[in-house]
Amino acid sequence: VQLVESGGGLVQPGGSLRLSCAASGFTFSSYRMFWYRQAPGKERELVAAISSVGGSTDYGDSMKGRFTISRDNTKNTLYLQMDNLKPEDTAVYYCNARYIRYNYWGQGTQVTVSS
Repeated sequence: VQLVESGGGLVQPGGSLRLSCAASGFTFSSYRMFWYRQAPGKERELVAAISSVGGSTDYGDSMKGRFTISRDNTKNTLYLQMDNLKPEDTAVYYCNARYIRYNYWGQGTQVTVSS
């Protein structure tokens, strides 16, 4: 099982980034998918969630209206479009897959929002 995040980097405030999470080794289309983030000295927090077929999404309060989670089950890939980024969005972003008792995590990708 692998979840490999990519797309992180340094961006100025107000800018955009698109994160990707490439999944392999399990039936991606059966899993509910999540993005979490963790900033230095803070607990990991939920960024966004999406149902297995993509029909239902949910967001953390501070991300609503700025972030969009999506998935392509034909490519086994999860996405997070982040717009109007703020310095407080700086964190390591993790991809998470869940199905019944199965729970997988990626290694994370760093997002830094700074001028």
